[in-house]
Amino acid sequence: MQTILSVAAMRESDRFTIEHSVPSRELMRRAGEGIFRAAGDEWKPPVAVVCGSGNNAGDGYVLALCFAGHGIACDLILLTDRMSEDGAYYAALCREKGVPSHRFAEQPDLSSYGSIADCIFGTGFSGEPQGVFRAAIEEINRCRARGAFVVSADINSGLGGDNGMGEVAVESDLTVSVGAFQPGHFLNRAKDVMKRKVSVDIGIEPRGRAYGLFEAEDARAAFPERKNFSNKSTYGYLALIGGSVPYSGAIRLAAMANAAMRAGAGVVKLAAPESLSPVLAPAILEATLFPLPEENWAIRFDAGRMGELLRGVKTAAFGMGAGRGEGTEKTVAYLLSHFTGTLVLDADGLNALARMTEEDSSILDGAAGDVILTPHTMEFARLLHDKTVGDVLASPIPLAEEYAKRHGVTLLLKGPATVVTDGPQGRTVLVDRGCPGMATAGSGDVLSGILSATAAVCADPLTAAASAAWINGRAGELAQAKYGAVSMLASDTAAEIPAAVREITG
Repeated sequence: MQTILSVAAMRESDRFTIEHSVPSRELMRRAGEGIFRAAGDEWKPPVAVVCGSGNNAGDGYVLALCFAGHGIACDLILLTDRMSEDGAYYAALCREKGVPSHRFAEQPDLSSYGSIADCIFGTGFSGEPQGVFRAAIEEINRCRARGAFVVSADINSGLGGDNGMGEVAVESDLTVSVGAFQPGHFLNRAKDVMKRKVSVDIGIEPRGRAYGLFEAEDARAAFPERKNFSNKSTYGYLALIGGSVPYSGAIRLAAMANAAMRAGAGVVKLAAPESLSPVLAPAILEATLFPLPEENWAIRFDAGRMGELLRGVKTAAFGMGAGRGEGTEKTVAYLLSHFTGTLVLDADGLNALARMTEEDSSILDGAAGDVILTPHTMEFARLLHDKTVGDVLASPIPLAEEYAKRHGVTLLLKGPATVVTDGPQGRTVLVDRGCPGMATAGSGDVLSGILSATAAVCADPLTAAASAAWINGRAGELAQAKYGAVSMLASDTAAEIPAAVREITG
């Protein structure tokens, strides 16, 4: 699992390393040389190194020295006269070596360059670029659209290092993170502006708050080796509960059940309003259909029937298409207070929880079993009550961590990269899997199905949730490769689950 550092932790790591082992000027030299090596023979001369004012610009001066030392034609494009102390040192060396230098304000056309190095802002940038900085970013993007090879030093200028947000940001072919990745390399807009990203080690000792990048090898814990001396109960009885006639999503319910089976569930009980049974039965041949009483075409809560459904069940998932009726809230309340297994709440289950906690915020605190919440950004804003979608996009990790800690739950926040955090142990990981084609109805239901299966065999809710997010995202990538981002369906993702699981289990 790779380390991801917050912007504040990265600053602390820089400071500690400079004070105890490596001088700042040496770190800058290593950074510039690391960026040069990372792109290797992809550099297409002549190269423009576009420099701002801080240490990110200093990395650019070192990069220009690397080009000069290797006989690669290079020009420095300066956006300002301001420099850091170390940056000024390497800028002077560039002048000694005769590296040509131009002011962007005097030469705003970069179309003659085969490659452009973006050394404008670092990970500490916040807000929106203005004036000459914005103009330079827009010119870099125009040149890339015409075929220039663009490399961003540390992070794409214009993106926030902690959240990956920014209205205007450099679009790169390669982003070279120096020392460690930050959350902004993964969250929100990051995937749309970074074609590829790598991290180079320059000897910075990590300090402060760290997150993890959850990868395939980390998910193996959710897929223990299967023994011959085992049976279906070994791998868990699951209950997937949802659906209503107006929002039946019958095929989506079936996809959720099939996703759970493909992810390794022993037995799946699909519980839905009884009038949906004729539609669901032909689509879930390997699952067990459990009809529930209904009222006004939605689930009518019945404690006895619910208790019968949950008997022997390790994981229960509730919410998809359940609607906003009284039965939905009663079901959520019952599951929280009575179910001792792992409970996954999604979709209308989350919306019901948001309404319930607005009156009593402690309803989650005394849950009988482990609870995993799987909101997207808008659903999470509803759960928080006093926050907007914009607030969540600006601070996804801190808000998710605070909520999970306050209520003792595991929270899986969906997005271009998934944030998974647990309150009891205070761990946070990012899952950088998924693709644009997954922005289609039912993708979240497939995830809930997979998560129900991983939670049944993995005792650690965070590992179960992150593993499910990894498999869901990877299966989506495989589906998009077959059908394209426009035409793929959630069921296509479900069909690729076995291939994604094989990448983990071998």
